[in-house]
Amino acid sequence: MGSALVRYRVLAYATGLWLLVLTAEMVAKYIFGVEDLPTWIAVVHGWVYFVYLLITLDLAVKVRWPVGRTVGTLLAGTIPFLSFVVEHWRTQQVKRDFGV
Repeated sequence: MGSALVRYRVLAYATGLWLLVLTAEMVAKYIFGVEDLPTWIAVVHGWVYFVYLLITLDLAVKVRWPVGRTVGTLLAGTIPFLSFVVEHWRTQQVKRDFGV
């Protein structure tokens, strides 16, 4: 249980950071008109988010989260800053419920 929680926390932070980088890239490109931006940022975020989905599902199965909580946690990686908040909530809940 503890290792699944650690993996989830690492991926939640990584997903949140890459989403912020992606958001900054989109703002620079579409609002400020910056042209020569790297194209690989979206790809990296996509792969990190995919691994986040797998790791979150692993934790959700182990702690037996209801479907709504699982889906909400999965979607937290799509809204800037939300993955950090949800990661804190879920970590506190798992630590409280399972004494990890």
